[in-house]
Amino acid sequence: MDFRAEYEKWCTDPYFDEATKAELKAIAGDDKEIEDRFYRTLEFGTAGLRGVIGAGTNRMNIYTVRQATQGLANYILSQGEDAVKRGVAIAHDSRNMHDEFTDATALCLAANGIKTYVFPQLAPVPELSYAVRTLGTIAGVVITASHNPREYNGYKVYWEDGAQVTPPHDTSIMAEVAKVTSFDQVKTMDKAAAIEAGLYNVISDEVEEGYFGELRKLSIHPEIIKAMAKDIKIVYTPLHGTGLRPVQRVLKDMGFENVYIEPSQAVPDGNFPTCPYPNPENPDAWKLALELAKEKDADIVLATDPDADRLGVYCKDTKTGEYVTFTGNMSAMLIGEYILSQKSANGTLPENPAFVESIVSTDMGKAIAAAYGVKHIEVLTGFKYIGEQMLKFEKTGCNNYVFGMEESYGCLPGTYARDKDAPAAVCMLCEVAAFYKSQGKTLWDGMIDMYEKYGYYREGISTMTLKGIDGAAQINEIMTKARAAEPKKFGDYQVLAIRDYKNDTRKDMTTGKVEPTGLPSSNVLYYELNDNAWCCVRPSGTEPKIKFYFGVKGVSLEDSQAKLDACQLRFSDSLNKDYDENIHLPGLWLDTDGFKKERG
Repeated sequence: MDFRAEYEKWCTDPYFDEATKAELKAIAGDDKEIEDRFYRTLEFGTAGLRGVIGAGTNRMNIYTVRQATQGLANYILSQGEDAVKRGVAIAHDSRNMHDEFTDATALCLAANGIKTYVFPQLAPVPELSYAVRTLGTIAGVVITASHNPREYNGYKVYWEDGAQVTPPHDTSIMAEVAKVTSFDQVKTMDKAAAIEAGLYNVISDEVEEGYFGELRKLSIHPEIIKAMAKDIKIVYTPLHGTGLRPVQRVLKDMGFENVYIEPSQAVPDGNFPTCPYPNPENPDAWKLALELAKEKDADIVLATDPDADRLGVYCKDTKTGEYVTFTGNMSAMLIGEYILSQKSANGTLPENPAFVESIVSTDMGKAIAAAYGVKHIEVLTGFKYIGEQMLKFEKTGCNNYVFGMEESYGCLPGTYARDKDAPAAVCMLCEVAAFYKSQGKTLWDGMIDMYEKYGYYREGISTMTLKGIDGAAQINEIMTKARAAEPKKFGDYQVLAIRDYKNDTRKDMTTGKVEPTGLPSSNVLYYELNDNAWCCVRPSGTEPKIKFYFGVKGVSLEDSQAKLDACQLRFSDSLNKDYDENIHLPGLWLDTDGFKKERG
């Protein structure tokens, strides 16, 4: 793409509004910024769109949203008249431009004769997934950039089963979007005309009430909640996002009486004034909620991300009086163990039960599943692959879904939706907290009990952010060199096998035997190590980052932390030997999404 010519077109073509032109004319002398905005069209990947809000082909704006939507519309049209009539459900979170992008999506679909059903208020991702299934639409769209920084927005596409699109629909939609090379191909229409034609419809409150009803059904021991409702104290923050209304509602429905909302973060605001990086994985996002927790002497502290599919957790350790953070793996294991143990005990565990988790999640999931005779299934990173398994179960009857999770603070304890559900996780975790409190224990005590039962599994993640054209090239080079290296050792750790999901191979490093991974192609390298350890490398699918995952098993908290630190250190040192100085992994490791952590 001739970025300069494209820039001039956007500055002069009457198709673009004056505000867009003014924004672009303000950067007239900044060639680097112009190139970054116009060197490509914002990529529509398997997860949809995600990018910085602004004018340009490589930005999130009404024009790139319409362009992507026209591709989606063309694919729906190719599916026949019934698909067109079924229509598309659309939701949004609190991010900037959410109204504009919602209408840009809906009115482009409407101009193509496709019915739309639009939420009248903020709605979490799992509620959109539920709506797709309940309304019987052919597809769904959520306007969100999930946990990204405030300058971002995005566009997630779902298919009729309620999960984000998977093959063959994802690649087919991507192909249709790629064909829309000119804005002349993009349709839109007047909103009033779309409403009059029955092509723009507002989703009724009945859908939301149905979703809340499904969350209430998740409870296993409502009698324990009733008994402990006055004793347990909960602090919650939606981080200026979508979670406030659903979380408040479900906790009230379940009977919890002492729920405290962090007031300054309760108001939805796409500028995220108190937490520029609205991610429950970010320690800085917790400052205000933890202050409130100490004031109220709360048992647990909860935070959801802007689209309310991720849940972060802190719990009071009564032995020290301090609040302890839980990783996504830890909170999911507490929920998973509770569901499997209690349903096994009361005889409600279904036949052929299945526990599904991503390949970069904790190995404790395997141990828990084995303890209760539940089939354990690993899938690629991305909850859509868990949704894909759920669809398979429905179609074949081979298994019954019990629980699914991924390390990135997301899980789903029911079958009413097909994406991770933070309000549902809140329901379950608060019930788990009540369960342990009825025994005189905290969530942290419960976690220690699980470590003692299954082993001290610990996981870590580090990231490198590499933005722009050069960053993308560096990420590609890192993966290429790592793929070619085939290391036999990372320090004291022996590499037992290397899984290359891009090439669908698992190579036994002792015997040299190569066999398929059994999973779809993905740019991921996974190293099986001795001593129950592993590590994994993959570029992010939604951000300009490359991610490094680590997992170990120890005999105590101290032992597992020492092993985790050693695994991270030796892995980076080994990889650095294969890189030139231009692609050197830093000595300062970064926690999930770029939060600094000194290497041990």
